[in-house]
Amino acid sequence: MSIFDGLPISRDKSYLREELSKIDESWAAARFDSLPHVVHILTSKDREGDVQVLKEQSDIIEEVVDEVVHAYHGGFNKAIQNYSQILRLFSESAQSIGDLKIDLADAKKLIGAHNKQLHQLWYRSVTLRHIISLLDQIEGIAKVPSRIEKLIAEKQFYAAVQLHVQSSLMLEREGLQTVGALQDVRSELTKLRGTIFYKVLEDLHAHLYNKGEFSSVVSSINESDDAIPTSSAITFSMTYTHSLSRRTRSPKGDNNLGTHGTGDGLYRPSSVDGGSSFDGQTEDGTMDMHDDAPSNGHTPSMRANGGDNGARDAKTLSRQIPMWLSDSTPDEFVEAMRKSDAPLHVKYLQTMVECLCMLGKVAAAGAIICQRLRPTIHELITTKIKAQAGRVNGPRSRLGHAALPTVTGFNYLKGRLDRQLPNQKGQNGVSVSGALLAASPVSHVMSPAGTAQIAAKELLDCILDSVVRLFENHVIVGELLESKSSQQGNLNTPKAMAADVNWSHDSDASNDTGGYTIGFSLTVLQSECQQLICEILRATPEAASADAAVQTARLANKGPSKDKKDGSEDGLTFAFRFTDASASIPNQGADLIRQGWRRGQNVLQEGYGTGAVLPEQGIYLAASVYRPVLQFTDKVASMLPQKFSQLGNDGLLSFTENFVKDHFLPTMFVDYRKSVQQAISSPAAFRPRANATASYTSSIEKGRPVLQGLLAIDFLAKEVLGWAQAMPKFAGDLINYVQTFLERTYERCRTSYMEAVLEKQSYMLIGRHDIDNLLRLDPASSCLPNSLDQRIGEPDASDAESTEVETELSDALLNLRPIKQENLIRDDNKLILLASLSDSLEYVADSIERLGKSSSKAYDHVEENGTQKPMHHKRTSSAVPKDLASFAEEYRKLAIDCLKVLRIEMQLETIFHMQEMTKREYLDDQDAEEPDDFVISLTSQITRRDEEMIPFVADVKRNYIFGGICGIAANLSIKALAEMKSINLFGVQQICRNSIALEQALAAISSIDSEVVQMRLDRVRTYYELLNMPVEALVAFISEHQHLFTATEYKNLLKVQVPGREISDDAHDRLREIFPN
Repeated sequence: MSIFDGLPISRDKSYLREELSKIDESWAAARFDSLPHVVHILTSKDREGDVQVLKEQSDIIEEVVDEVVHAYHGGFNKAIQNYSQILRLFSESAQSIGDLKIDLADAKKLIGAHNKQLHQLWYRSVTLRHIISLLDQIEGIAKVPSRIEKLIAEKQFYAAVQLHVQSSLMLEREGLQTVGALQDVRSELTKLRGTIFYKVLEDLHAHLYNKGEFSSVVSSINESDDAIPTSSAITFSMTYTHSLSRRTRSPKGDNNLGTHGTGDGLYRPSSVDGGSSFDGQTEDGTMDMHDDAPSNGHTPSMRANGGDNGARDAKTLSRQIPMWLSDSTPDEFVEAMRKSDAPLHVKYLQTMVECLCMLGKVAAAGAIICQRLRPTIHELITTKIKAQAGRVNGPRSRLGHAALPTVTGFNYLKGRLDRQLPNQKGQNGVSVSGALLAASPVSHVMSPAGTAQIAAKELLDCILDSVVRLFENHVIVGELLESKSSQQGNLNTPKAMAADVNWSHDSDASNDTGGYTIGFSLTVLQSECQQLICEILRATPEAASADAAVQTARLANKGPSKDKKDGSEDGLTFAFRFTDASASIPNQGADLIRQGWRRGQNVLQEGYGTGAVLPEQGIYLAASVYRPVLQFTDKVASMLPQKFSQLGNDGLLSFTENFVKDHFLPTMFVDYRKSVQQAISSPAAFRPRANATASYTSSIEKGRPVLQGLLAIDFLAKEVLGWAQAMPKFAGDLINYVQTFLERTYERCRTSYMEAVLEKQSYMLIGRHDIDNLLRLDPASSCLPNSLDQRIGEPDASDAESTEVETELSDALLNLRPIKQENLIRDDNKLILLASLSDSLEYVADSIERLGKSSSKAYDHVEENGTQKPMHHKRTSSAVPKDLASFAEEYRKLAIDCLKVLRIEMQLETIFHMQEMTKREYLDDQDAEEPDDFVISLTSQITRRDEEMIPFVADVKRNYIFGGICGIAANLSIKALAEMKSINLFGVQQICRNSIALEQALAAISSIDSEVVQMRLDRVRTYYELLNMPVEALVAFISEHQHLFTATEYKNLLKVQVPGREISDDAHDRLREIFPN
């Protein structure tokens, strides 16, 4: 870049720029040396030419200079003019300064001459200004009491406290302390301080128990009416690094929300000279905070917790100043309340606690809250019970009836039960429901699904839900009071308050709050709830305090905590009542109580009146108490801050569980064991109960004739498992009870079974291994209940296999001849008992199996909960209960044995009668009109027993019982021919008449297939009618029908002597040819 590039040369003379670029830059050097150029010209051969070049360059430079001068001429002229003006102004200024110095010298002389008079005038003006300010302040302070009373009447408590604190500080300012006219104002402010305190505390107390204007219950109703969702969680995130309370989300530490003053969390009073730590405070003491003033670190971040609908409106509403702060002077707390997203009732509680802190009454308030806690809770519970009683007994109950007459709770609930359990009657006129209810050790209203249980659970749910809601308020207030009390040690208290406030900087949090802590409130709440439960359960004082004694002994062994002087928070026992809380109240709180806050003290703790709601009270209501208490404990534990988390695990739940374990379960076991014993030992327990003309039905509701003892046991087992469902934690113990009862019942059933079959041949036969295997393989056994350890014959087995098994079993029974009458069950009542016992055992087995599945699920659910929540639900160590299915199998096997005995018994009875065939000779000389006597006896017995068993067993089971008669009778009739010596035509006709009579008797049994009976007995008649054929025709028949009968049976046809029939040797040879083996 050339040094001449920046010259202002116009475009029409751009050639100058090119010419300048040709000039050597050495000519423009700062230290120009001309000697080299002179030597160059002198030594040059063309000196004239070089000189001419230098002249041309000189002309170009001059022309460039002209261009530059022309371009900057106007600026040069203007600069010269400006310099001239500056010089002129400097000259005029110097002249003016000289004149000013002369004037100042003259003024100094004049002021020095009147110095004393001016000083006097200035002092007088300052004094008058101060007097005017004091008079303005006095005039304003004189109006403060009336303004405070007006604010109190309007429930602007925070504004009233602000004004009271500000006025008290003004009265302490220099100049106002000696004003005698303000003594009355001081006295009125002192009285108003107490008035404000009582009003604030009264309103705080009302909101603690959800009875105030801004309580959570009222707020939720109003917000639901306005379709504005409420915030369920309180989020107040500060820029500070202090931890937050888990429940109130209010900051812990010195920089707490609601601390009146600057950002360090302390209240800063005004200075003596009227100044203030607040920006913009006027001389009369009123605070004027600028809108753009910083919040001293309070920059809360809000989070809306409502639903999607109306969330923006709810957030906008929550950002507005609450109405109870509308008249307050803007300060840090008011700004924090405006920005907070907390629900209205939480903001109001914070405001009331802030008022108490500004008044210096934290300990006094805590003492009075402690004093009134128990009577208030007692009154709340009593009120809830009365309201519940009004809903139950009212003319228009909310239980689903449009108009209900005024009746007592007992009668109404009893009517509900009667509709749930109708008085059903069996076919013999016996009331099933009445018998079952009589078997239970508890009344129908006290049963697991009884109306007393329902009413008790609804009552406890209602009361404990209310207690949980108000305990939430106690958690909020307790944390705020504890936080405020910890700050009072560094509080710069006004002198007027110093005489009333007696703070101990070394005291613990309990003393700083007047004994009121979250642990204390939880203890009292649980204590009252325990007393309510004891009244419901009718628990004795010893039973109620047993758990407390254990807890007290356990706590006595604990070492004292270094951080806590009062060990009440380490673990609490609540089986006690506070009659006077003044023992733990500081002096200030005791004075306040003596001043008139004794309402609720020494109140006689009477009963809660649960009898107006519950139709019955007693220990069995523990089942309905357990689950509400468990839910209550979970809710309380979720509310407690971390340091109080242990309180949620001990207390009411521990008492309830110990009561159930130590009192309820043993009592229930004894009662139900007695009921079981009575049910199975009563004379009617194993007496068949059905009308002989009735038909069998499988439904209990329609009259299934289950034995009364077994039906009662089934009812009791279901009832005990109903208690297990109500108390899943104790399901293992209750299932063990059921197993014990079922085991005793099984022993009683076994005894009744043995009484009927003892020393009887049928019972001994089913115990034989070969007979038992044949019975299992018999296709008829497919109708029997399926027992896991028994292989029942397949119903689709082939005819050959079925015939083989039946023949083998028939032969085994026929080999037992002669059958003696004393070895048979001749008493029909015992047979009916076995039939009824079989059906009843099967019913109970099916019921036990269903109960076992449900109980297993319940037990598994308990174990799962026990592993998931070891903190809240301490599971007692108990072995996994034995599967109830094993008991069902035992009952089912006994039912099968009963059916087997009946089947074998009927077959033996048939053999006993039919064996008479072998004792007589069928050589009648005339045709008889009636069957043999033994056949008539057998058929009448079959008909009678079938009719008697119809109501007690299903058709398929009756088919099994009587289905073996036909086969054994047919087999015996054919085999009887081998034992006969001779038979004539009339004898064959008599045997055929016997078979026809037997066929008619068996065909009359509705459950038996008449075609099968006819086919088998036709075979008998065919066999005996072969005796009427000539020998040649008989042999021809045998050759054509080899498989119709066995070879032995055909040979018997030739062996028997038939009058008038001659048998040649050739016939025997031909028979041997037909059957070579």
